[in-house]
Amino acid sequence: MKTFNFGDTRVYLHKNDLPDSLIYPKEIAVDSETTGLSLVRDRLCLLQVATSRNECHLIKFEKTDSQKKIVAKNLTKLFENEKIIKVFHYARFDLAVIKKAFGVNCQNIFCTKIASKLVRTYTDKHGLKDLCKELLDKDLNKTQQSSDWSAKELSSNQLKYASNDVIFLVELKQILELMLKREGRYELSEKLFTFLSTRVDLDFLGWNDIDIFSH
Repeated sequence: MKTFNFGDTRVYLHKNDLPDSLIYPKEIAVDSETTGLSLVRDRLCLLQVATSRNECHLIKFEKTDSQKKIVAKNLTKLFENEKIIKVFHYARFDLAVIKKAFGVNCQNIFCTKIASKLVRTYTDKHGLKDLCKELLDKDLNKTQQSSDWSAKELSSNQLKYASNDVIFLVELKQILELMLKREGRYELSEKLFTFLSTRVDLDFLGWNDIDIFSH
């Protein structure tokens, strides 16, 4: 394990799984970095798990046979834990990546992108950078978004970018939850988050670009 400091955030870099000793709060944030955006062609390179704005764990995965699932008992246990809320931004993709890589359905989900689209109807800007700027007055640097996450050694800029993608998500969730409740859309958001596992199954079966509910 290697340790890095970026501002007030301590970042821990692990290989292939989280450590046995890690204790989780009731809410964590999760993101993934892959070789591309194709669920068929591309593979998982890095997972980010933030337990707070000040602590982030990055798990780097070695390349394996594309037909084999990654064996990571602590991550799998975490994903299947129904008592811990996992906060994502654009959960649809990350959940599919997790299912493909580990063969598990992640339980107890909150997606800040879906929540934003439900309640921030005064704008069409629902990216993480937009949310952080408006709701937290925080400017994110996204220049590392398109970079080689399969590289043997990740740069400090990549590590900082990866941690920034998760350390603010729980705070965004808390603000968006208040907005959803204010507008009477919180229960609807919960139903959408529950539906995400079905949406992922549709993506794997080829309905990723088709609105199955259309006429």
